[in-house]
Amino acid sequence: MNTPIPAPQDSGADRQPEAPEPDSQTFGISDLARQFQVTTRTIRFYEDKGLLNPARQGMKRIYGQRDLVRLRLVLRGKRLGFSLDEIAGIMDMYDTDPGEIGQLRYMLNRLAEQRRTLLQQRRDLEQTLTELDQIEAQCRRQLGEIRE
Repeated sequence: MNTPIPAPQDSGADRQPEAPEPDSQTFGISDLARQFQVTTRTIRFYEDKGLLNPARQGMKRIYGQRDLVRLRLVLRGKRLGFSLDEIAGIMDMYDTDPGEIGQLRYMLNRLAEQRRTLLQQRRDLEQTLTELDQIEAQCRRQLGEIRE
């Protein structure tokens, strides 16, 4: 009995994005690198991680406004201490349920956690600097006593 094999579902994950409309602003990889002061290798790395998905003309990458915004969000997320997986999750949330509301709630929770972490790190640094000041003062006193 020959049962037909169903065609695989198209998830869209392997599909290349369509080339941007001719009247929309596009960028080459060097343009983005220069604008954001990162290396082209960094941009290709983010592309490999699925954070950017430029259109292609042959071997040339063509970045549109969506890629520009996503790169800005990636770099901001990195500055705030988020992992690339967390950044990807936040950006992907925008396109799926629970959508923008869920994304914003998640982001507020993560920002609060990150703030707590950074404040603790600040306290730790201040304590370490205080200890360094005390040790330095003690060393200077002892050096002064030895010289006398």
